[in-house]
Amino acid sequence: MNIEECMSFINSYTKSGGRITDLSRARELMKRVGDPQERLKFVHIAGTNGKGSTLEYIGRALQLAGYKTGKFTSPFVLRYTDRIRINDDEIDEKSLCDIAEFVKERVDDKAYSQFEITMAIAMLWFEREDCDVVVLETGIGGTLDSTNVIPPPLLSVITSISLDHTALLGDTVEEIASHKAGIIKSGSAVILSDDNPDSVRELVRETAERVGAEIIPLEPVIPAADGGLFSPFIYRGVKLTPAMAGIHQKYNAQTAITACLYLRSKGFEVSDGAIIEAVETTQVKARVQYIDGEPPVIVDGGHNPSGVNMLSLMLMYLSTRGKKIYTVMGMVDSKDYVDCVKTISGLSDKLFAVDGFAPNAVSAETIADIASFRTEAEFGTLADCAEKAKALARENNGVAVICGSLYLASEYLNSR
Repeated sequence: MNIEECMSFINSYTKSGGRITDLSRARELMKRVGDPQERLKFVHIAGTNGKGSTLEYIGRALQLAGYKTGKFTSPFVLRYTDRIRINDDEIDEKSLCDIAEFVKERVDDKAYSQFEITMAIAMLWFEREDCDVVVLETGIGGTLDSTNVIPPPLLSVITSISLDHTALLGDTVEEIASHKAGIIKSGSAVILSDDNPDSVRELVRETAERVGAEIIPLEPVIPAADGGLFSPFIYRGVKLTPAMAGIHQKYNAQTAITACLYLRSKGFEVSDGAIIEAVETTQVKARVQYIDGEPPVIVDGGHNPSGVNMLSLMLMYLSTRGKKIYTVMGMVDSKDYVDCVKTISGLSDKLFAVDGFAPNAVSAETIADIASFRTEAEFGTLADCAEKAKALARENNGVAVICGSLYLASEYLNSR
């Protein structure tokens, strides 16, 4: 199987497959390929926002400590292979093709989802490469997410929970949290990010008690007095400055540090130095990604109200320091795009609306109409709008912002 045949096989599956009510389909698939997940160790991460950053902090610390660390993320940002990695290396073309052929030989129908097929490929690669540990990110939810076929992990991590995928997970934060808490397993342990409401804390506590899992407490995180774009903070008496921008990163880092310390208690030799270096060097593409230059550009794939609010806090910070904000924005129609556009346009000196980056993208004209109540707005192609936004930012001591969808962020980053 060559790479074209490989990707044709993978793309022959729909994103979601048929409707599911349990994990039997994913379990059947994994059984067909030999249940590689049963011979791996996991840190399992669920949540609405912050999963990717928290995963990268933990994975980087384990890697710096000398462990061969598998990383499975969703969705990919630049290309399909960037969601399946060991340390800093994406799955290579030969391995991808060989394993895809192995999977294809054992699949006799099209009932699976593309996510499930991708997970099977990843698990087989992690096993074949003898990973010491795999940091595993759920796709959607937790209870019925196909990654939940793994045995009890070393640790479950639940990051910030907010409204997203409501058609699948429920209309309230508590309903969504119940799905995320489904990754908590008997005989394991769980960490919950500090930036969750009391109702979510109580739900996670009750779930952990019911299944017999240990809840790992967090030490308080203290914002550093000097603040700043990269939000330095003090944790356990140590001042740390994340390499990723945004005030929310202190919570992701707090969660990741606690996870690493817990893994240390279970025999993983992760030094303080490795943890500190991970927090202060880890960066994730399209997660409030700050690209320094003339002008600076912020690329963010946040696509739900909570994620957009995190970006808005950074834009407010920049505005109070005299920076003009020129935004290129596009969203898909499955999201609460009206409120998100209102939030970002209210902080933008000009907004350029785009579409065409996804089949279900909201029309650029619609986004421009919504934005025009709060700022000057126009619409066009991504290439043209990005150049116009950057030109204005250069001329006016400003910042260009590309935001609203991971698909949009991916298209922009791939075009650079």
